[in-house]
Amino acid sequence: MGQPLLIDKEPPIAWLKLNRPEVLNSLNRELLKSLIQACDEIRDDDRIRVVVIIGAGAKVFCAGADLAERKGMTEGEVLDYLALIQKTMSTIEALPKPVICAINGSAFGGGTELALACDLRMMVDNASLRLTEVTLGIIPGAGGTQRLPRLIGKSRAKEYILCAKPIPAQEAFDCGLAHRLVAASGMGEGDFHQELMNQARTWANEISTSAPLALAQAKQAIDNGFDRDLQAGLALETKSYLSLVNTADRKEGLVAFAEKRKPVYSGK
Repeated sequence: MGQPLLIDKEPPIAWLKLNRPEVLNSLNRELLKSLIQACDEIRDDDRIRVVVIIGAGAKVFCAGADLAERKGMTEGEVLDYLALIQKTMSTIEALPKPVICAINGSAFGGGTELALACDLRMMVDNASLRLTEVTLGIIPGAGGTQRLPRLIGKSRAKEYILCAKPIPAQEAFDCGLAHRLVAASGMGEGDFHQELMNQARTWANEISTSAPLALAQAKQAIDNGFDRDLQAGLALETKSYLSLVNTADRKEGLVAFAEKRKPVYSGK
């Protein structure tokens, strides 16, 4: 077996590629730890401005927890696994760089929760998301009950979670869960969906032309202010705005605008 996670740095993009196609890219402890380590490495890498997560293969993005591994766990190990997967999703969510989830196939359970922890989502048009946990006697435990309602509303989230209802790509797009759809026929040769990668690369490159510090502060203001009252949220927004006023990138943006050219941001 190869590495469970491939990390390909293609500045300004870092690709995190789930690489366990033989078990549908399921999330064992090794893969979860690898995702955390990759995020820790990327966090302080100034060359990287956008992160893209994709799975190997054409049918499944991620099947969720590795049930073969889980089957042999003690009760204490299950609790440790739950803490690990929660930490992984929170680490991805907290990255100070935009994270795109390029969903190359169906996502189940923890695979859907991984997608929810990302900032932006694109899906091949025959893929679907599904939180199946209630059919297994448990509930989503890696943020699904909290992130999904925040993204699409409580009522609709209840339908998807309580009924374990699949969310096809078009439906995900219609409710704002997926931002872009890609033709499934563009797999091409290789282990990863080529057309999905091409479109994710284009999107990531577009995002990367904006000021890195501004992207980080905008993401932080949205995430930290969303579930607060308006005045508290506005206070957070002001704090984030003021942190950018004296940056070199803000000055570069003003000069570039005056000179009618594209700004060149340094992340300082």
